[in-house]
Amino acid sequence: MVETMRQAGVTVPRNLEEQAQLLIGKDIYEKLIKEYTEKQWGRKCTELPAFIIKRLPVRFVFDNNYFNDKYQGIPIGGYNKLIEGLLSGVDTKMNTDFFSDREYWKSIANKIVFTGKIDEFFDYRFGKLEYRTVRFDEEIIDAPNYQGNAVVNYTDIETPYTRIIEHKHFEMSGAEVNNLSKTVISKEYSTEWKEGMEPYYPVNDEKNNLLYQKYKLLAAEEKDVIFGGRLAEYKYYDMDKTIESSFQNVL
Repeated sequence: MVETMRQAGVTVPRNLEEQAQLLIGKDIYEKLIKEYTEKQWGRKCTELPAFIIKRLPVRFVFDNNYFNDKYQGIPIGGYNKLIEGLLSGVDTKMNTDFFSDREYWKSIANKIVFTGKIDEFFDYRFGKLEYRTVRFDEEIIDAPNYQGNAVVNYTDIETPYTRIIEHKHFEMSGAEVNNLSKTVISKEYSTEWKEGMEPYYPVNDEKNNLLYQKYKLLAAEEKDVIFGGRLAEYKYYDMDKTIESSFQNVL
């Protein structure tokens, strides 16, 4: 299939479907990628940009790591513990709407790091960008081990959720897992973002990217505001790239 696409003149993929088939061929793409991706994004793979699939490595060896990075992991104790440490001694306000009194917040800071929706920052001057959001249904299971892994993806379109997360596997060893008689799982459902929901992912198709470029030009004029993260940069970031970007923007 890869050679067929190249023979047809497709050497620079125009969308996610073409990129995936160039990387892994039609059979694996249709079995593992196509339906899962369209369920995740709510759009056809032909409407999604190629870079979404390019961020994942393709290997022909028995290496089941998600990425090729030398070091992989999560903070000991979870991200909550990491954030609590970073904010220790810092005046922190929760449940506070920046937009309810933005002039006040601007008046008390030399620089603002804004990680919210960039279109909202500019009062949707050119229209609203599109986002995807995620809903979690949590269950307590009367068993020490539900699925044997932290994350299991469901790649078929018939299953309504995209994956099941079993949280104890992120930190616990096999013995620790079995010492607890119950386990907590979360089923993850992907859906289109609407007002009142929490936005998770930018939708980087052509229409939204063109709209974002207009907001990016406005952002460049805001000398006292640093726009960062998935929502403010309208970019699909992994955690390592998010941290790398924060150092580049702030330091």
